[in-house]
Amino acid sequence: MATKEDILEQIVEEYLTHQGYFVRHNVKFLPRPDHPEWIRDQDSNHSDIDVIGFNPTKEGPNRVWAVSCKSWQHGFDPKALISAIENDKVLNGRAAWKGFRELCRPKWSEAFVTAVRAATGTGEFTYVTAVTHLRGSRETWESYPPFRNAMNGNPVRVVTFREMITETQTVLTRTLAATEIGRMLQLFGAAGLRLSEN
Repeated sequence: MATKEDILEQIVEEYLTHQGYFVRHNVKFLPRPDHPEWIRDQDSNHSDIDVIGFNPTKEGPNRVWAVSCKSWQHGFDPKALISAIENDKVLNGRAAWKGFRELCRPKWSEAFVTAVRAATGTGEFTYVTAVTHLRGSRETWESYPPFRNAMNGNPVRVVTFREMITETQTVLTRTLAATEIGRMLQLFGAAGLRLSEN
């Protein structure tokens, strides 16, 4: 039986598809064994890029989106998360940096960028954190220099569930959507249920 992607990953796919992107899910990456900081028992399990979107009509970093999805119901607090990472705090039973290893450890950053290049043919991309709800300022996350450096100077963005749903609803037509998420959003629209901008 096929495993369904996380609902937030499906929303990201729907959003990117309506923006003209081709989408892949769960692109694996792993530090190379000959990296000087490679440790067998810590670096032998793959991580993955939740969603990669490629739009051949776009130029620059927006041509490729490499998306990490954080489906946290309590929301995404950039300031608190950065503080937890900087101070090596434990969140939800594990070190905070482990939820963002590609942003926090050079061997994982290198592996992430290599995986994006292998999947898309370019090292120029936008690193996107897709979240259910944003608590605080997205600029705190997007402008944090270590994250930009980890992604080879590529832009870092935060996109919310509400933003993706709102924008997708504006472009859906009455033609039957090709995905379950698209059809669900069409039904919401037909029933007069729309997310407001506020």
